[in-house]
Amino acid sequence: MQTTDTMEQTPPQRGLHKKQKDIMNVENTKAQMRKGVLEYCILSILNGHDKYASEILETLKDAKMLVVEGTIYPLLTRLKNAGLLNYRWEESTSGPPRKYYTLTETGKLFLKELDTTWDELRKATNLVTNTKNS
Repeated sequence: MQTTDTMEQTPPQRGLHKKQKDIMNVENTKAQMRKGVLEYCILSILNGHDKYASEILETLKDAKMLVVEGTIYPLLTRLKNAGLLNYRWEESTSGPPRKYYTLTETGKLFLKELDTTWDELRKATNLVTNTKNS
C-alpha cells in the first residue's frame, strides 16, 4: 500500500526532456515579466502623445515587447475604466475612424508614481544582479 507522501507526488511529465521543461519555464517567466511592465509601457507611450491602438502596438513591437492585439485592447479598456485614459474618435483618410487614446490628469499622476517606482526597482535589481547599466 502506498503512503500519502508517495500518492501526492506529481508524476513527471512524460515525453519532455528536462531541458525542454526548463526552457518552457524560462519562457513563462519571461512572458510574466513582460506582462508586469506592459501597463507602465503603455502609459509611457501615451505620455504627451495621443495614439491609436495600432500605433501603441507597433511601438511595443519595435521595442521587442511581444504583445498581440488580443492583449492590448482589454488592457486599454481597463486603463480607461480606471480613469487613467480617455479616448476620442478621429476620422482617418485611409479607412474607418480611429480611436485615439490620451492620458488623463489622473493617468499622468499615476505614470509619475510608476516612473519613481520603476527607477527604484531598476536600481535595486541592478544592485542585486550586479548589473552596471540600466
